[in-house]
Amino acid sequence: MIAEFVSQPANRISTEGIPLTTPNSTASYSIGLLLRIFLPFAAGYFLSYLFRVVNTIIAGDLSSDLSLDANQLGLLTSVYLIAFAAAQLPLGVLLDRYGPRQTEAILLLFAATGAAVFAVAETSTGLLVGRALIGFGVSACLMASFKAFVLWFPMERLPMINGFLLAAGGFGVLMASTPVEFALQFTDWRGVFWVLAGVTFLVAIAVFFVVPDKPIVNNGVTTKQHISGIGKIFKSRTFWSIAPWSVASQASSISVISLWTGPWLRDVANLNREDIATTLSLIAVALIVGFTFIGMFADWLRRFGIRPIKVSTTGMIIFMLIQVAIVLELTAHSTVLWMSYTFFSSAAVLTYAILSQSFPAELAGRVNTGLNLLVFVVAFIMQWGIGIIINQFVSDRVGQYEPEGFQVAFSVLIAIQFIAMAWFYFSQKQHAVTDP
Repeated sequence: MIAEFVSQPANRISTEGIPLTTPNSTASYSIGLLLRIFLPFAAGYFLSYLFRVVNTIIAGDLSSDLSLDANQLGLLTSVYLIAFAAAQLPLGVLLDRYGPRQTEAILLLFAATGAAVFAVAETSTGLLVGRALIGFGVSACLMASFKAFVLWFPMERLPMINGFLLAAGGFGVLMASTPVEFALQFTDWRGVFWVLAGVTFLVAIAVFFVVPDKPIVNNGVTTKQHISGIGKIFKSRTFWSIAPWSVASQASSISVISLWTGPWLRDVANLNREDIATTLSLIAVALIVGFTFIGMFADWLRRFGIRPIKVSTTGMIIFMLIQVAIVLELTAHSTVLWMSYTFFSSAAVLTYAILSQSFPAELAGRVNTGLNLLVFVVAFIMQWGIGIIINQFVSDRVGQYEPEGFQVAFSVLIAIQFIAMAWFYFSQKQHAVTDP
Protein backbone atom coordinates (compact mmCIF):
# COMPACT_ATOMS: atom_id res chain seq x y z
CA MET A 1 0.00 0.00 0.00
CA ILE A 2 2.80 2.42 0.88
CA ALA A 3 4.34 1.96 -2.55
CA GLU A 4 1.14 3.29 -4.09
CA PHE A 5 1.76 6.63 -2.40
CA VAL A 6 5.07 7.15 -4.20
CA SER A 7 4.91 8.92 -7.53
CA GLN A 8 7.30 10.39 -10.02
CA PRO A 9 7.50 14.12 -10.70
CA ALA A 10 5.11 15.09 -13.44
CA ASN A 11 4.00 18.22 -15.20
CA ARG A 12 0.55 18.13 -16.77
CA ILE A 13 -1.57 20.53 -18.77
CA SER A 14 -5.19 21.11 -17.87
CA THR A 15 -8.03 21.35 -20.32
CA GLU A 16 -7.79 25.13 -19.91
CA GLY A 17 -4.11 25.12 -20.90
CA ILE A 18 -2.95 25.69 -17.30
CA PRO A 19 0.23 23.89 -16.21
CA LEU A 20 -0.53 21.39 -13.48
CA THR A 21 1.96 20.07 -10.95
CA THR A 22 1.77 17.45 -8.24
CA PRO A 23 2.79 19.17 -4.98
CA ASN A 24 4.07 16.00 -3.36
CA SER A 25 5.30 14.10 -6.38
CA THR A 26 8.25 12.43 -4.67
CA ALA A 27 6.79 11.88 -1.21
CA SER A 28 6.33 8.57 0.59
CA TYR A 29 4.80 8.08 4.00
CA SER A 30 4.62 5.58 6.83
CA ILE A 31 1.35 3.87 7.64
CA GLY A 32 1.22 5.80 10.92
CA LEU A 33 1.44 9.15 9.18
CA LEU A 34 -1.13 8.13 6.59
CA LEU A 35 -3.57 7.22 9.35
CA ARG A 36 -2.90 10.48 11.22
CA ILE A 37 -3.89 12.33 8.05
CA PHE A 38 -6.81 10.17 7.00
CA LEU A 39 -8.63 9.01 10.15
CA PRO A 40 -9.47 12.37 11.81
CA PHE A 41 -10.82 13.75 8.54
CA ALA A 42 -12.74 10.51 7.95
CA ALA A 43 -14.28 10.83 11.43
CA GLY A 44 -15.43 14.36 10.60
CA TYR A 45 -17.00 13.25 7.33
CA PHE A 46 -18.65 10.31 9.14
CA LEU A 47 -20.32 12.80 11.47
CA SER A 48 -21.36 15.12 8.67
CA TYR A 49 -23.23 12.31 6.94
CA LEU A 50 -24.74 11.06 10.20
CA PHE A 51 -26.08 14.56 10.90
CA ARG A 52 -27.31 14.82 7.32
CA VAL A 53 -29.43 11.66 7.35
CA VAL A 54 -30.42 11.18 11.01
CA ASN A 55 -33.72 12.98 10.45
CA THR A 56 -34.91 10.15 8.20
CA ILE A 57 -35.14 7.95 11.34
CA ILE A 58 -36.44 10.57 13.77
CA ALA A 59 -38.76 12.28 11.23
CA GLY A 60 -41.85 10.70 12.75
CA ASP A 61 -40.86 11.76 16.28
CA LEU A 62 -40.11 15.32 15.17
CA SER A 63 -43.39 15.57 13.25
CA SER A 64 -45.34 14.20 16.22
CA ASP A 65 -43.63 16.30 18.89
CA LEU A 66 -43.84 19.58 16.97
CA SER A 67 -46.83 18.91 14.64
CA LEU A 68 -44.76 19.35 11.46
CA ASP A 69 -46.24 18.69 8.01
CA ALA A 70 -44.18 17.51 5.00
CA ASN A 71 -43.35 21.08 3.95
CA GLN A 72 -42.12 22.04 7.43
CA LEU A 73 -40.19 18.80 7.86
CA GLY A 74 -38.53 19.34 4.49
CA LEU A 75 -37.53 22.88 5.43
CA LEU A 76 -36.23 21.83 8.85
CA THR A 77 -34.06 19.11 7.37
CA SER A 78 -32.93 21.04 4.30
CA VAL A 79 -31.80 24.14 6.25
CA TYR A 80 -28.72 22.03 7.00
CA LEU A 81 -28.06 21.97 3.25
CA ILE A 82 -28.44 25.71 2.62
CA ALA A 83 -26.24 26.58 5.63
CA PHE A 84 -23.72 24.07 4.31
CA ALA A 85 -23.87 25.62 0.85
CA ALA A 86 -23.54 29.20 2.12
CA ALA A 87 -20.17 28.35 3.65
CA GLN A 88 -18.66 26.81 0.52
CA LEU A 89 -17.14 29.76 -1.37
CA PRO A 90 -15.52 31.44 1.65
CA LEU A 91 -14.52 27.96 2.77
CA GLY A 92 -12.60 27.44 -0.46
CA VAL A 93 -10.60 30.61 0.17
CA LEU A 94 -9.94 29.62 3.80
CA LEU A 95 -8.77 26.15 2.81
CA ASP A 96 -6.41 27.43 0.14
CA ARG A 97 -5.08 30.22 2.36
CA TYR A 98 -5.00 28.74 5.89
CA GLY A 99 -5.16 25.01 5.31
CA PRO A 100 -7.61 22.20 6.10
CA ARG A 101 -6.57 21.30 9.67
CA GLN A 102 -7.36 24.59 11.39
CA THR A 103 -10.37 25.35 9.21
CA GLU A 104 -12.18 22.07 9.88
CA ALA A 105 -11.33 21.94 13.59
CA ILE A 106 -12.81 25.39 14.23
CA LEU A 107 -15.94 24.77 12.16
CA LEU A 108 -16.65 21.46 13.92
CA LEU A 109 -17.02 23.40 17.17
CA PHE A 110 -19.99 25.18 15.55
CA ALA A 111 -21.47 21.79 14.66
CA ALA A 112 -21.12 20.61 18.26
CA THR A 113 -22.86 23.79 19.44
CA GLY A 114 -25.62 23.28 16.88
CA ALA A 115 -26.24 19.72 18.05
CA ALA A 116 -26.60 21.00 21.63
CA VAL A 117 -29.03 23.73 20.53
CA PHE A 118 -31.05 21.14 18.59
CA ALA A 119 -31.16 18.90 21.67
CA VAL A 120 -32.64 21.59 23.93
CA ALA A 121 -34.91 23.32 21.38
CA GLU A 122 -38.59 23.51 22.31
CA THR A 123 -39.81 25.20 19.12
CA SER A 124 -39.38 24.68 15.38
CA THR A 125 -37.37 27.92 15.30
CA GLY A 126 -34.90 26.51 17.81
CA LEU A 127 -34.58 23.35 15.75
CA LEU A 128 -33.95 25.43 12.62
CA VAL A 129 -31.17 27.39 14.35
CA GLY A 130 -29.55 24.23 15.66
CA ARG A 131 -29.81 22.47 12.30
CA ALA A 132 -28.34 25.49 10.50
CA LEU A 133 -25.39 25.61 12.91
CA ILE A 134 -24.79 21.92 12.32
CA GLY A 135 -24.82 22.41 8.53
CA PHE A 136 -22.41 25.33 8.80
CA GLY A 137 -20.18 23.44 11.21
CA VAL A 138 -19.75 20.33 9.07
CA SER A 139 -19.43 22.29 5.82
CA ALA A 140 -15.67 21.72 5.70
CA CYS A 141 -15.64 17.99 6.43
CA LEU A 142 -15.52 16.81 2.82
CA MET A 143 -13.71 19.75 1.26
CA ALA A 144 -11.04 20.01 3.98
CA SER A 145 -10.36 16.32 3.53
CA PHE A 146 -10.05 16.67 -0.23
CA LYS A 147 -7.71 19.64 0.22
CA ALA A 148 -5.54 17.76 2.72
CA PHE A 149 -5.30 14.79 0.39
CA VAL A 150 -4.27 17.06 -2.49
CA LEU A 151 -1.50 18.45 -0.27
CA TRP A 152 -0.26 15.10 1.02
CA PHE A 153 -1.01 12.39 -1.54
CA PRO A 154 -0.10 11.81 -5.23
CA MET A 155 -2.70 13.16 -7.65
CA GLU A 156 -3.20 9.86 -9.46
CA ARG A 157 -4.34 8.23 -6.19
CA LEU A 158 -6.97 10.84 -5.33
CA PRO A 159 -9.98 8.96 -6.80
CA MET A 160 -9.15 5.91 -4.66
CA ILE A 161 -8.38 7.87 -1.47
CA ASN A 162 -11.44 10.08 -1.93
CA GLY A 163 -13.47 6.88 -2.30
CA PHE A 164 -12.22 5.61 1.06
CA LEU A 165 -13.19 8.92 2.65
CA LEU A 166 -16.65 8.82 1.11
CA ALA A 167 -17.06 5.29 2.47
CA ALA A 168 -16.69 6.83 5.94
CA GLY A 169 -19.74 8.92 5.07
CA GLY A 170 -21.54 5.70 4.21
CA PHE A 171 -20.78 4.45 7.72
CA GLY A 172 -22.42 7.65 8.95
CA VAL A 173 -25.56 6.66 7.06
CA LEU A 174 -25.32 3.18 8.58
CA MET A 175 -25.00 4.62 12.10
CA ALA A 176 -28.03 6.84 11.48
CA SER A 177 -30.25 3.83 10.76
CA THR A 178 -30.46 0.75 12.99
CA PRO A 179 -28.07 2.03 15.71
CA VAL A 180 -30.07 5.25 16.12
CA GLU A 181 -33.31 3.27 16.10
CA PHE A 182 -31.83 1.05 18.83
CA ALA A 183 -30.69 4.08 20.84
CA LEU A 184 -34.23 5.48 20.71
CA GLN A 185 -35.36 2.54 22.83
CA PHE A 186 -33.33 3.98 25.72
CA THR A 187 -33.54 7.72 25.07
CA ASP A 188 -35.31 10.16 22.77
CA TRP A 189 -34.05 12.20 19.83
CA ARG A 190 -32.81 14.87 22.26
CA GLY A 191 -30.56 12.36 23.98
CA VAL A 192 -29.21 11.26 20.60
CA PHE A 193 -28.23 14.82 19.76
CA TRP A 194 -26.55 15.36 23.13
CA VAL A 195 -24.32 12.39 22.38
CA LEU A 196 -23.62 13.74 18.89
CA ALA A 197 -22.66 17.11 20.37
CA GLY A 198 -20.07 15.50 22.62
CA VAL A 199 -18.62 13.26 19.90
CA THR A 200 -18.37 16.18 17.48
CA PHE A 201 -16.41 18.20 20.03
CA LEU A 202 -13.95 15.31 20.48
CA VAL A 203 -13.46 14.96 16.72
CA ALA A 204 -12.75 18.70 16.45
CA ILE A 205 -10.01 18.29 19.06
CA ALA A 206 -8.61 15.27 17.21
CA VAL A 207 -8.43 17.11 13.88
CA PHE A 208 -6.55 19.99 15.46
CA PHE A 209 -4.07 18.00 17.53
CA VAL A 210 -3.64 14.72 15.62
CA VAL A 211 -3.45 15.80 11.98
CA PRO A 212 0.08 16.97 11.08
CA ASP A 213 0.34 20.52 9.84
CA LYS A 214 1.57 21.23 6.35
CA PRO A 215 2.21 24.94 5.83
CA ILE A 216 0.32 26.50 2.95
CA VAL A 217 2.65 28.24 0.50
CA ASN A 218 0.85 31.40 -0.56
CA ASN A 219 3.70 32.85 -2.63
CA GLY A 220 2.52 36.36 -1.82
CA VAL A 221 -1.00 35.66 -3.05
CA THR A 222 -3.48 38.11 -1.53
CA THR A 223 -7.01 37.38 -0.37
CA LYS A 224 -8.27 39.36 -3.36
CA GLN A 225 -6.32 37.09 -5.67
CA HIS A 226 -7.69 34.04 -3.86
CA ILE A 227 -11.20 35.34 -4.49
CA SER A 228 -10.41 36.06 -8.14
CA GLY A 229 -9.45 32.40 -8.47
CA ILE A 230 -13.10 31.56 -7.86
CA GLY A 231 -13.97 33.62 -10.93
CA LYS A 232 -11.53 31.62 -13.05
CA ILE A 233 -13.20 28.40 -12.00
CA PHE A 234 -16.73 29.59 -12.71
CA LYS A 235 -15.63 30.88 -16.12
CA SER A 236 -14.11 27.53 -17.04
CA ARG A 237 -15.74 25.63 -19.89
CA THR A 238 -14.51 22.37 -18.39
CA PHE A 239 -16.21 23.15 -15.08
CA TRP A 240 -19.54 23.98 -16.69
CA SER A 241 -19.49 20.99 -19.01
CA ILE A 242 -19.19 18.54 -16.11
CA ALA A 243 -20.76 20.32 -13.13
CA PRO A 244 -24.49 20.44 -14.07
CA TRP A 245 -24.93 16.67 -14.40
CA SER A 246 -22.77 15.97 -11.35
CA VAL A 247 -24.76 18.53 -9.35
CA ALA A 248 -28.14 17.19 -10.48
CA SER A 249 -27.17 13.61 -9.67
CA GLN A 250 -25.59 14.33 -6.28
CA ALA A 251 -28.27 16.80 -5.20
CA SER A 252 -31.02 14.30 -6.05
CA SER A 253 -29.42 11.53 -3.98
CA ILE A 254 -28.62 13.83 -1.05
CA SER A 255 -32.12 15.31 -0.93
CA VAL A 256 -33.75 11.87 -0.97
CA ILE A 257 -31.36 9.77 1.13
CA SER A 258 -31.11 12.33 3.91
CA LEU A 259 -34.87 12.52 4.51
CA TRP A 260 -37.38 11.03 2.08
CA THR A 261 -36.21 7.41 1.81
CA GLY A 262 -37.66 6.55 5.22
CA PRO A 263 -41.10 8.07 4.54
CA TRP A 264 -41.18 6.34 1.10
CA LEU A 265 -40.51 2.96 2.71
CA ARG A 266 -43.25 3.69 5.26
CA ASP A 267 -45.92 5.13 2.96
CA VAL A 268 -45.26 3.43 -0.40
CA ALA A 269 -43.64 0.11 0.55
CA ASN A 270 -45.74 -0.05 3.78
CA LEU A 271 -42.86 -1.19 6.01
CA ASN A 272 -42.99 -0.86 9.79
CA ARG A 273 -40.44 1.16 11.77
CA GLU A 274 -38.12 -1.77 12.52
CA ASP A 275 -38.12 -2.95 8.89
CA ILE A 276 -37.43 0.60 7.74
CA ALA A 277 -34.39 0.80 10.01
CA THR A 278 -33.13 -2.56 8.72
CA THR A 279 -33.62 -1.49 5.11
CA LEU A 280 -31.86 1.81 5.74
CA SER A 281 -28.95 -0.14 7.21
CA LEU A 282 -28.68 -2.24 4.05
CA ILE A 283 -28.92 0.92 1.97
CA ALA A 284 -26.04 2.37 3.98
CA VAL A 285 -23.96 -0.76 3.36
CA ALA A 286 -24.54 -0.36 -0.38
CA LEU A 287 -23.44 3.29 -0.12
CA ILE A 288 -20.28 2.25 1.73
CA VAL A 289 -19.47 -0.35 -0.92
CA GLY A 290 -20.13 2.14 -3.71
CA PHE A 291 -17.96 4.86 -2.19
CA THR A 292 -15.20 2.39 -1.31
CA PHE A 293 -14.88 0.78 -4.69
CA ILE A 294 -15.88 3.45 -7.22
CA GLY A 295 -12.54 5.22 -6.96
CA MET A 296 -10.58 1.97 -6.97
CA PHE A 297 -12.60 0.73 -9.94
CA ALA A 298 -11.98 3.95 -11.86
CA ASP A 299 -8.27 3.76 -11.00
CA TRP A 300 -8.10 0.16 -12.25
CA LEU A 301 -9.99 0.88 -15.49
CA ARG A 302 -7.67 3.79 -16.25
CA ARG A 303 -4.96 1.20 -16.91
CA PHE A 304 -7.04 -0.09 -19.82
CA GLY A 305 -7.60 3.35 -21.28
CA ILE A 306 -11.07 3.88 -19.76
CA ARG A 307 -11.17 7.36 -18.29
CA PRO A 308 -12.79 8.14 -14.91
CA ILE A 309 -15.23 10.50 -16.63
CA LYS A 310 -16.60 7.52 -18.58
CA VAL A 311 -17.00 5.51 -15.36
CA SER A 312 -18.78 8.43 -13.71
CA THR A 313 -21.22 9.12 -16.55
CA THR A 314 -22.09 5.44 -17.00
CA GLY A 315 -22.85 5.16 -13.29
CA MET A 316 -25.04 8.28 -13.37
CA ILE A 317 -27.07 6.86 -16.26
CA ILE A 318 -27.69 3.63 -14.34
CA PHE A 319 -28.61 5.75 -11.30
CA MET A 320 -31.31 7.49 -13.36
CA LEU A 321 -32.75 4.18 -14.57
CA ILE A 322 -33.02 2.94 -10.99
CA GLN A 323 -34.96 6.07 -10.08
CA VAL A 324 -37.42 5.28 -12.87
CA ALA A 325 -38.01 1.87 -11.26
CA ILE A 326 -38.64 3.57 -7.89
CA VAL A 327 -41.18 5.92 -9.50
CA LEU A 328 -42.92 2.86 -10.96
CA GLU A 329 -43.30 1.65 -7.33
CA LEU A 330 -41.73 -1.79 -7.70
CA THR A 331 -42.20 -2.27 -3.97
CA ALA A 332 -41.68 -6.06 -4.09
CA HIS A 333 -38.02 -5.23 -4.72
CA SER A 334 -37.79 -2.05 -2.64
CA THR A 335 -34.70 -3.08 -0.65
CA VAL A 336 -32.77 -4.08 -3.79
CA LEU A 337 -33.88 -0.92 -5.57
CA TRP A 338 -32.75 1.39 -2.79
CA MET A 339 -29.47 -0.46 -2.30
CA SER A 340 -28.83 -0.05 -6.03
CA TYR A 341 -29.88 3.59 -5.75
CA THR A 342 -27.28 4.40 -3.12
CA PHE A 343 -24.59 2.24 -4.73
CA PHE A 344 -24.79 4.02 -8.08
CA SER A 345 -25.30 7.44 -6.52
CA SER A 346 -21.57 7.26 -5.70
CA ALA A 347 -20.64 7.54 -9.39
CA ALA A 348 -21.09 11.32 -9.47
CA VAL A 349 -18.50 11.96 -6.75
CA LEU A 350 -15.71 10.96 -9.14
CA THR A 351 -16.14 14.39 -10.70
CA TYR A 352 -14.46 16.01 -7.67
CA ALA A 353 -11.18 14.25 -8.44
CA ILE A 354 -11.65 14.78 -12.19
CA LEU A 355 -12.12 18.53 -11.79
CA SER A 356 -9.37 18.83 -9.17
CA GLN A 357 -6.91 17.46 -11.69
CA SER A 358 -8.11 19.89 -14.36
CA PHE A 359 -6.88 22.95 -12.44
CA PRO A 360 -3.64 23.92 -10.66
CA ALA A 361 -3.25 22.33 -7.21
CA GLU A 362 -3.45 25.74 -5.50
CA LEU A 363 -7.03 26.06 -6.79
CA ALA A 364 -8.09 22.61 -5.58
CA GLY A 365 -9.97 23.88 -2.53
CA ARG A 366 -11.92 26.42 -4.55
CA VAL A 367 -12.69 23.96 -7.35
CA ASN A 368 -14.17 21.43 -4.95
CA THR A 369 -16.05 23.98 -2.85
CA GLY A 370 -17.39 25.63 -6.01
CA LEU A 371 -18.87 22.31 -7.10
CA ASN A 372 -20.05 21.57 -3.57
CA LEU A 373 -21.76 24.95 -3.36
CA LEU A 374 -23.88 24.10 -6.38
CA VAL A 375 -24.60 20.58 -5.11
CA PHE A 376 -25.94 21.74 -1.76
CA VAL A 377 -27.88 24.74 -3.02
CA VAL A 378 -29.69 22.48 -5.48
CA ALA A 379 -30.09 19.75 -2.83
CA PHE A 380 -31.71 22.31 -0.50
CA ILE A 381 -34.17 23.31 -3.22
CA MET A 382 -34.88 19.68 -4.11
CA GLN A 383 -35.37 18.45 -0.54
CA TRP A 384 -37.72 21.28 0.40
CA GLY A 385 -39.39 21.06 -3.00
CA ILE A 386 -40.15 17.37 -2.54
CA GLY A 387 -41.98 18.22 0.67
CA ILE A 388 -43.95 20.98 -1.07
CA ILE A 389 -44.97 18.59 -3.87
CA ILE A 390 -45.94 15.81 -1.46
CA ASN A 391 -48.07 18.29 0.50
CA GLN A 392 -50.19 18.89 -2.61
CA PHE A 393 -51.56 15.35 -2.36
CA VAL A 394 -53.87 14.94 0.63
CA SER A 395 -53.61 11.54 2.28
CA ASP A 396 -56.45 9.87 4.19
CA ARG A 397 -53.89 7.87 6.21
CA VAL A 398 -53.05 9.48 9.55
CA GLY A 399 -49.38 10.35 9.88
CA GLN A 400 -48.56 9.27 6.33
CA TYR A 401 -48.17 10.85 2.89
CA GLU A 402 -49.87 9.98 -0.37
CA PRO A 403 -47.69 7.70 -2.59
CA GLU A 404 -48.67 9.72 -5.66
CA GLY A 405 -46.83 12.70 -4.20
CA PHE A 406 -43.57 10.73 -4.11
CA GLN A 407 -44.11 9.66 -7.72
CA VAL A 408 -44.49 13.21 -8.96
CA ALA A 409 -41.63 14.59 -6.85
CA PHE A 410 -39.15 11.88 -7.86
CA SER A 411 -40.18 12.23 -11.52
CA VAL A 412 -39.22 15.90 -11.35
CA LEU A 413 -35.76 14.92 -10.07
CA ILE A 414 -35.30 12.48 -12.95
CA ALA A 415 -36.30 15.15 -15.47
CA ILE A 416 -33.71 17.57 -14.06
CA GLN A 417 -30.99 14.93 -14.31
CA PHE A 418 -31.99 14.09 -17.88
CA ILE A 419 -31.69 17.73 -18.93
CA ALA A 420 -28.27 17.98 -17.25
CA MET A 421 -27.14 14.79 -19.00
CA ALA A 422 -28.22 16.20 -22.38
CA TRP A 423 -26.20 19.37 -21.65
CA PHE A 424 -23.11 17.29 -20.84
CA TYR A 425 -23.18 15.41 -24.13
CA PHE A 426 -23.98 18.58 -26.05
CA SER A 427 -20.98 20.33 -24.49
CA GLN A 428 -18.83 17.31 -25.33
CA LYS A 429 -19.54 17.95 -29.00
CA GLN A 430 -18.61 21.62 -28.59
CA HIS A 431 -15.22 20.89 -27.00
CA ALA A 432 -13.52 17.76 -25.73
CA VAL A 433 -13.34 17.34 -21.97
CA THR A 434 -9.92 15.87 -21.35
CA ASP A 435 -9.60 13.84 -18.19
CA PRO A 436 -6.03 14.05 -16.86
